[in-house]
Amino acid sequence: MRSWESGSAAQPPILLLHDSLGSVEQWRDFPPALAHHTGRRVVAYDRLGFGKSSPRGGRPSLDFIAEEARVYFPPLAHALGITRCALFGHSVGGAMALCMAAAHAGRVQAVITESAQAFVEARTLDGIRAASAQFEDEAQFARLVRWHGDQARWVLAAWAGVWLSPEFSSWELGPTLAAVTCPVLAIHGDRDEYGSAEFPRHITQGVAGPSQLALLEGCGHVPHRERREDVLRLSSAFLAAA
Repeated sequence: MRSWESGSAAQPPILLLHDSLGSVEQWRDFPPALAHHTGRRVVAYDRLGFGKSSPRGGRPSLDFIAEEARVYFPPLAHALGITRCALFGHSVGGAMALCMAAAHAGRVQAVITESAQAFVEARTLDGIRAASAQFEDEAQFARLVRWHGDQARWVLAAWAGVWLSPEFSSWELGPTLAAVTCPVLAIHGDRDEYGSAEFPRHITQGVAGPSQLALLEGCGHVPHRERREDVLRLSSAFLAAA
């Protein structure tokens, strides 16, 4: 876990939720910039089995997205002393953030999803297969080892193993979205290699609370790196009004 202070504690902190191959360190310089632009404390954590967290045995369950909200979020928030927060989730972290907002409405002020999946799309599976093939190269796999150490093989297997499983093909956020009553901003790149613009449309049309969609032209799966200033501007304006 890492925390970046803005110099003000007047607003609820922002909790960052990383992607399927992500970790705290892979946010790089985005968290301190987000803290500066929003005037809020920013907190990031490694999910169990990722980055510098404790090792995890066995493949995550098919319900792992909802489990992050149901099983792990309450003790995490308690340990960090967070009674209320805004959530910023990248990729599957965005889906997890929406599940947290649905299950713990009193604790979640607002949600920003970035490149979040809303159901299983052919483009998502094709992207995972292509990335998995690339990681067969030792030099490419070394990138995962840099962030996850001895857990790198588990991280890759967990990602591909669940998403490519036939049993996971029917997963969707649909029923969860109707329980999300806080404001939601869905950021998505129009060239996202892991999902079409149908994902943010599905999210913004499905939530019960107010929602905004920001589709970034010429942007892929990692807007906070590819279009950093746009993401900071959109996020700070959204949270200022939340």
